[in-house]
Amino acid sequence: MLKDTKVDKKKILFIIGSPNQASQMHQVASKLPEYDCFFSQLYSKHPIAKLFLRSGLLETTILSGEFKRKGDAYLQRHGLRNDYAGTIFGNRYDMAVLCTDLLVTKELRQLKTVWVQEGMTDPVTPWATWSRRLGLPSWAATNTAFNGAGNICDVYCAASPGYKEQFGRLGTDPSRVFVTGIPNYDNAAVFLKNDFPYRNYVLVATSDIRECFHKDDRPAFISDCVRVAAGRQLIFKLHPNELKERAIAEIRQFAPSDTLIYTEGNTEHMIANCEELITQYSTVVYTGIALGKKVHSYFDVENLKKLAPVQNGGASAGNIAEICRRYIEFKGTKDAFLEKLSTTNNTIRLNERDRKKDHYHYSG
Repeated sequence: MLKDTKVDKKKILFIIGSPNQASQMHQVASKLPEYDCFFSQLYSKHPIAKLFLRSGLLETTILSGEFKRKGDAYLQRHGLRNDYAGTIFGNRYDMAVLCTDLLVTKELRQLKTVWVQEGMTDPVTPWATWSRRLGLPSWAATNTAFNGAGNICDVYCAASPGYKEQFGRLGTDPSRVFVTGIPNYDNAAVFLKNDFPYRNYVLVATSDIRECFHKDDRPAFISDCVRVAAGRQLIFKLHPNELKERAIAEIRQFAPSDTLIYTEGNTEHMIANCEELITQYSTVVYTGIALGKKVHSYFDVENLKKLAPVQNGGASAGNIAEICRRYIEFKGTKDAFLEKLSTTNNTIRLNERDRKKDHYHYSG
């Protein structure tokens, strides 16, 4: 009798969060067809977190509410396997690819881990500074200021040399950080070809500051936007996590009557067609910078230009996947892998031979 020689594929769990994080992880997974890829919304198994989830206190966070609904819908729409909290399929995973290191559960820390930068991180507030001094966990900052700075994951994939320096300065061992670029922000030129019907307007991309329990003087912000527009057409694109009815009512009250408001739609296409871009704490400012737009932000714009994600023609997902591939197959220690990866090239790039044989393309 012949023996079954089938070899099970190694399994990778991709942790998703916002719609942007979900699409980024999807793109990376699509470059790893030789592995079994599963997905899960960010989760916590801590009893207090579970209590807060049941009480509805976390509805505006990445753990629940709109983020989880949209994440689950994205996975279903693209036919991706949803193994929420690793509890559905009974899998034993070989690697976890994470969108945040602010919350990494015990079982994930036992695996090989690769962290992928989503985009911009929040400012380091006075409270965030105090939370660090008090030795509190990074999530206690109540924003994403220290995402990428936890030194928890084995390998960190950064958007740019500027962010590699920032993560090192805030706490992550620089030898763990590699500049790969990040999907969705590495090929801004592709957005210039679009069917968005408007041109030459001032676009405002808002942030979910209040929904994340911070103060936002929205009337003053809207008034500033009107001043910058100086009579030009204003278009607002709301953050997906915002309380839409409140935001729309405020815009109607403080902006000109012909102001257009979008709650859905392709933000990058809107940026490509705008004349000027106004943001708060939004990563989409980097798309504007890459396309040469005049941009505004609550961050220092000159510093944002130093942090801006590398433009590599859409190669970031493949670059990140190549790190995952090398690491999951590596037989030695984490330190030995990092040393080998560093001596290969501090900035990971797929070689031309690998690009030509890669037939897996993301379809968003």
